[in-house]
Amino acid sequence: MDTTDKHLIIGAGFCGLGVAAALQRHGIPFDIVEAADDLGGNWYHGVYETVHIISSRRTTAFPDFPMPADWPDFPSAGQMLTYLRRFAEDRKLRRHIRFDTRIVAVSPEADDRWAVTDAMGATRIYGGVVVCNGHHWDMRMPHYPGTFTGELIHAKQYKRTEQLRGRRVLVIGGGNSACDIAAEAARSGASAHISLRRGYWFLPKTMAGIPTVEFMPAWLPLWLQRPVLRLMIRLVVGRYEDYGLPHPDHAPFEHHPTINTELLYYLRQGTLSPHPDIQAYDGRTVTFVDGQTAEIDLIVAATGYNVSFPFLAEGVVTWVDGMPQLIGGVLPPDRKHLYVFGLGQPRYGAGPLIAAGAEFLAGLIAIQRQLRHPVGAVLRRLGAKAPTTWLADPHRSLRDSRRGLQLLPWLPKLESWLMAKGG
Repeated sequence: MDTTDKHLIIGAGFCGLGVAAALQRHGIPFDIVEAADDLGGNWYHGVYETVHIISSRRTTAFPDFPMPADWPDFPSAGQMLTYLRRFAEDRKLRRHIRFDTRIVAVSPEADDRWAVTDAMGATRIYGGVVVCNGHHWDMRMPHYPGTFTGELIHAKQYKRTEQLRGRRVLVIGGGNSACDIAAEAARSGASAHISLRRGYWFLPKTMAGIPTVEFMPAWLPLWLQRPVLRLMIRLVVGRYEDYGLPHPDHAPFEHHPTINTELLYYLRQGTLSPHPDIQAYDGRTVTFVDGQTAEIDLIVAATGYNVSFPFLAEGVVTWVDGMPQLIGGVLPPDRKHLYVFGLGQPRYGAGPLIAAGAEFLAGLIAIQRQLRHPVGAVLRRLGAKAPTTWLADPHRSLRDSRRGLQLLPWLPKLESWLMAKGG
């Protein structure tokens, strides 16, 4: 099978499907490979049974494929998977997907093509590769002095309430998964604890009856969003210190906020105990930095994930302080026809941002054919940079995608001047 004129999309999750739909719309031939036996990515195999989205139905759906109007504001994992399957059927994407296909190597070849090898040893040559392998799979575990003799798992390994029932549970972390699991432990565990290294902004799922992600109008600048949010939190929630929580050590939106209504409820009810960072383990006794101790059977480490591309050949992407040096978070500056998509973590629903980003990506793929240099190198000369954080302002991201599309037709005319400028 000749695949040299195609782009390969690695991953059939939310991002991979969005990219596939955009490439199909623009007549760019592609294949998709997926390591699992069905599509859906994290919504298929990576979340716990009771999870619901924290963004809203309206802000999570693709703009041209809304979720059913009779679905709740915060659909469940099952509904999200149903939605992605319906989207794939509507766009006729399944015919492009090879399931049970894990990629183990992606290496540059002659003529700026890419050799892609799967776990069965089969290698195909592609004209380009779009990496959509997600960022919720390479588990990051915490390390503390001493030995814990109970069970220690990552939040990725938590799947159902039975894992908590009747046990003394400690959750490490203050993100959305941490708070969901801590609330489940408060309902089902013999005791429930949560350990936080620092203060977080905990936001209720709704404000004034509106999903929180929809509460701030798109036109409101960030500098004005922050005092409005502080005021609403003081009115709706009160002082975090009154819940036994540390005050946030950063301004709103400098880090990803946590959207959870139940955490504060269980803290005030007394069925969930807050703690600072862990100092050490001693058997099943956990000592915290304030000197308190707790007897624990199960620790759930909701401590995040590493961004990684284990299949990419060494040197294809460079790293600085744990961040891949990708122009705009997408483009290696010195490689043609390689794109990484979907690493940003905006405080908004995925669909509109994936759709806008995929449209821009399709434009990048098309314009690269007209350029002698990697499009990432050309954009870098225009001032584009690699991000230093994956946290993104969703409204700015949407504006940047639109402006990027307007800029792309000018790149062939500017390329020679830009690449000669500065050597």
